[in-house]
Amino acid sequence: MIQARQDTRGFGGQKANLFDRFRPFADGVDGAPNGIKRAKMVVVTNPSEGKPSMGKSIIDTSSVTRVGVDLAKRVFRIHAVDATGFVVIARSVNRRTLLKFFDSLPRCVVAMEACSSAHHWGRQLLELGFAVRLIPPAHVKPYVRRNKNDAADAAAICEAAGRPGQRFVPVRSVENQAELMRHRARELMVGQRTAALNALRGHLSEIGVVAAQGVPNAYALKALVDGGVDENGEIVVPDCVRLALAPLIRQIDALDEAIEAIDRTLEASARTDETARRLMTIPGIGPVTAMALLATIQDFAAFSSGREFAAFLGLTPREHSTGGKPRLGRITKMGDRYLRKLLVVGACSALAARKGHNDALRRWASGMLERKTVKYKFKLTAVALANKLARIVYALATKGGHYDDRPVAA
Repeated sequence: MIQARQDTRGFGGQKANLFDRFRPFADGVDGAPNGIKRAKMVVVTNPSEGKPSMGKSIIDTSSVTRVGVDLAKRVFRIHAVDATGFVVIARSVNRRTLLKFFDSLPRCVVAMEACSSAHHWGRQLLELGFAVRLIPPAHVKPYVRRNKNDAADAAAICEAAGRPGQRFVPVRSVENQAELMRHRARELMVGQRTAALNALRGHLSEIGVVAAQGVPNAYALKALVDGGVDENGEIVVPDCVRLALAPLIRQIDALDEAIEAIDRTLEASARTDETARRLMTIPGIGPVTAMALLATIQDFAAFSSGREFAAFLGLTPREHSTGGKPRLGRITKMGDRYLRKLLVVGACSALAARKGHNDALRRWASGMLERKTVKYKFKLTAVALANKLARIVYALATKGGHYDDRPVAA
């Protein structure tokens, strides 16, 4: 035991000797290592007196030729380049100082994605004298590098705006946006009315009252809830159920009144618009569709052909061709969904009422419907007819004239 104690003390002494040996290379907690001078605090006796120091970067914005803006609710990201593509500004600006920031820049091209609030800021920048370019978001996505963030989005917008073949969206006026809002509000209320009628169907099926598909049958159920008895005078809907569904009935009535009011406004506007009157001569095109087309498409001449206009609405087949072998699939369903839906619904109406008409368009649709053997041939023909309607709309809007519904020789 005594010998072991001596060995321990000897080992401890060895540790102490090693520490003393390497002490010059220890860290500088208690003191700086040998050969290294310690930093000294320097007191500045002559301040800069408000003059900019050499460390501050003074940005010369006079060379800015193109600006990309990533829109947001509060904080906007700016990416500006000069004529050579060198990045001059890359910073964030809040909503309150955005216009003040742009007012200090030279008048140049300002690019933004055609998204929410883009037209508002486009109008504001146009008033300041800038050339505004709104780019579809799908055309910006290929230029986003690596990870997605506000800075990368702003740089991608700026890069996309400089491409020679880029397509831009025209800035809309407040009046034009108000017309589109009327159509969007109508579409929303139509969806709410459909949901309310479906809910009414579901509730009445719980007590054994059912009806076939179709809008007239749904309103027959609504009348049944209002009266409580059927045409034979038999009580079908109990009073407790009628009382529970009364708010739903009132909601359907209110939606009907609001939709009818919008329809009357659209019909009055269509009667006073010469282009809308010519478009309504096309089978399947009514006041709602005609006014929606004119409100959405501000310049039909921006499209090179009727096929390009139909492709813009997503009514052309999706192509995946390679090696000289064409491969066509279903329609692309790109572009404005609301306009595409209106044209397809109008085509279904014209196709269902084709009998008694012998014009070239409906004869072509009847022949296609007879040739097809698939189960869904009516819907297939309706979509093909909607494509034809889009091309005819383009022709009448750009070249004038009316639709010729004269019968053709057999």
